[in-house]
Amino acid sequence: MPDVPLLSVESIHAGYVPGLDILRGLNLSVNSGELIAVIGPNGAGKSTLAKSICGLVPPHTGTITFQGHNVAGLKPNEIVTRGMCYVPQIANVFRSLTVEENLEMGAFVRTVPLAPLKQKIYDAFPKLAERRTQAAGTLSGGERQMLAMGRAMMLEPQLLILDEPSAALSPILVDEIFAKIQEINKTGTAIILVEQNARKALAMADRGYVLDSGRDRYEGRGADLLDDPNVGALYLGGHVAQSEL
Repeated sequence: MPDVPLLSVESIHAGYVPGLDILRGLNLSVNSGELIAVIGPNGAGKSTLAKSICGLVPPHTGTITFQGHNVAGLKPNEIVTRGMCYVPQIANVFRSLTVEENLEMGAFVRTVPLAPLKQKIYDAFPKLAERRTQAAGTLSGGERQMLAMGRAMMLEPQLLILDEPSAALSPILVDEIFAKIQEINKTGTAIILVEQNARKALAMADRGYVLDSGRDRYEGRGADLLDDPNVGALYLGGHVAQSEL
């Protein structure tokens, strides 16, 4: 592992209402090429963390260092140009645009030819190639999720943040989406996977973070967290139902 993380989140406090923090001194790091799972009960701050890292909910204290530079307080478009992309849980495609137009929108800051980039996405997601002229709003939930990830990959980011990519998908589609996430990670793209399916996320992650009340309560190798009785009792089927993770 490198000495300096690709991303380092240190003691950030952030929220949507002044004086009411959701994140309360949270810490997290991501090394180049790592797949990091972020799990925890509803209200733990998982999505707020993702939004804070990419500039949608700027922290009012703490630092977010990406590739050696503090990006806390930068606008989302400025962070994107530095090599980070965020795929939200909902409203993550332009429904009235075609699949191909969505991909082109994903490369809005690129000055390179788009055809080779689009072909890489079509090779990775054959279903998108079949539906390239179809409006995104007519796609299935799983296909829209693939399109959202493909659009983000048009920027060839060093870090991809996925917020609940398996939400509302059938078990078969969940398996397909998770397989695609692993394929993306194997190309060298680091991934932060904020996920409700805690067991599956930890099983595929290099490391994981368990959030609780806006803090990083547990951190470790994904497999170790799966076997940790404290994590299991609280977040993997004990006091908190797995469907809430």
